[in-house]
Amino acid sequence: MPQPKSPGTNKTIGGGGFHHVALRVRDYDKSVQFYTAVLGCAPTVTWGEKPARGALLDTGDGNYMELFERPDQPPVKEEGTILHIAFRTTDTNAATARVRAAGFPITVEPKDHLIESRPFAIPVRLSFFIGPDGEVVEFFQNDVS
Repeated sequence: MPQPKSPGTNKTIGGGGFHHVALRVRDYDKSVQFYTAVLGCAPTVTWGEKPARGALLDTGDGNYMELFERPDQPPVKEEGTILHIAFRTTDTNAATARVRAAGFPITVEPKDHLIESRPFAIPVRLSFFIGPDGEVVEFFQNDVS
């Protein structure tokens, strides 16, 4: 699989790359606990007071998961615009086991998959699960052979 480019290589918009993905969450404390204790994201900054708190959590590579507390947010519906959020991992099996041990439902068990792409096929290992606010999350491992 192609390796990530160095930061700042998008000449069209100047810089480039994702800074963060933002989620509105009904149970802020549960979501912060999940993304930090279970997935290992590091709290960077927080703001606000209950019921309107927010946080930026470093996912491990300088990109962030941003959480906005919205207790009246309706439940997530599958037909929303965002299909899922994918976290890069070097061990899909172990990462999935952590999520399972924390009590979150696994919807696709770890499996190998060959992405039939051009100019070459890409072997990956992946799994899917449901996060604390109903969001669909994927573990994506692309260093498999």
